[in-house]
Amino acid sequence: QVQNGESGGGLVQAGGSLRLSCEVFDRGIVGWFRQAPGQEREFVAQISSDTGRASYADSVKGRFTISIDNAEKMVFLQMNSLKPEDTGVYSCGIKRFGRSSFGFRGQGTQVTVFS
Repeated sequence: QVQNGESGGGLVQAGGSLRLSCEVFDRGIVGWFRQAPGQEREFVAQISSDTGRASYADSVKGRFTISIDNAEKMVFLQMNSLKPEDTGVYSCGIKRFGRSSFGFRGQGTQVTVFS
């Protein structure tokens, strides 16, 4: 499960960087999602706690990097070259192995990118 939610959001100028953090206590696929005002939540990136294999939405490939520190039970999302369209509430979820959907527990963290 996601224990304590997400952190690291903020206000940043376009082209800047932010690093989001999420504390996770279960094995599974850990994913970052975001939701802009008036829009559906969308997938950003995910990583396997066992293999470290990661995948990304096309819109963030080459700019965002997801990583996991199993010893510290933390998942990170390094976001570089941020764009105004990256603005939204970022949430961390986990899909336990054998389950079909992600579960979310935290409130999310706001990321606002201004031009």
